[in-house]
Amino acid sequence: MWDPGTYLRFGDDRGRPFFDLLSRVRADEPGFVVDLGCGPGNLTAALAARWPAARVLGVDSSPEMIQAARAEADAAEAAAARDAAGRNERGRNERGGAVAVQAGRLEFRLADIRTWQPEQPVDVITCNAVLQWIPGHQELLPSWVRWLAPGGWLAFQLPGNFDQPSHTILRELASAPRWQSLLEGAHLNRQAGDPGDYLARLAGAGCDVDAWETTYLHVLPGEDAVVDWYRGSGLRPVLSALPPDLAEDFLAEYRDRIRVAYPAAPYGTVLPFRRVFVVARVKA
Repeated sequence: MWDPGTYLRFGDDRGRPFFDLLSRVRADEPGFVVDLGCGPGNLTAALAARWPAARVLGVDSSPEMIQAARAEADAAEAAAARDAAGRNERGRNERGGAVAVQAGRLEFRLADIRTWQPEQPVDVITCNAVLQWIPGHQELLPSWVRWLAPGGWLAFQLPGNFDQPSHTILRELASAPRWQSLLEGAHLNRQAGDPGDYLARLAGAGCDVDAWETTYLHVLPGEDAVVDWYRGSGLRPVLSALPPDLAEDFLAEYRDRIRVAYPAAPYGTVLPFRRVFVVARVKA
């Protein structure tokens, strides 16, 4: 169902909330870091770069995403090995020494994050823009806290824009007579809860909690930028449920209404996007 290329078209805008989230995680030298719902793995790789001594594992239920993540990780590892080999050779010539190459720290696993469990305590768990797809995701959080090592960190963010035109238009179209029977099995995303609810649940599980919300104003390029954005995320269940010709018809109806709701300006189309952030640390 997922297309890594479409999802990554707006990679910088989609990645910014992750780095804003990560800025509040103050783990010094974690040994084991897990990224739940890792997608194409580009942000999981950023975790490996931030903590160069850690083993970093990305978990996702999409075969397409895991395939893309593994391919990117293999390419990056090969490039790093070539670079290190060049530095090693220069080091031998100049100093008689060598630069060590540490491979295999970044790995990816195909699994459903609702049922997957780690084989050892985790120092940092991240989950970026995933939980909105899981009904009752709040029930998962206490078990994730139990996976953490003493002093471990849990950090997640998810959209909170369910009341915005991008989603109200999608729901209205999906329930219209032409589409309703065709889309009965399509599961649209469910969005975030209130930040205070997450705070209360995780504080009750023994964590110090930082919870907040932010609305980003993404300025997107292109004639149908908002539609292109949601083709990589919120529209995926609908487009996957319809035959190609009908999917294009649905997109045409959605596009007409989205153009009115999000008018283009000379500098691009502004997409307001509210997100909820939570960072919790197990009390040592």
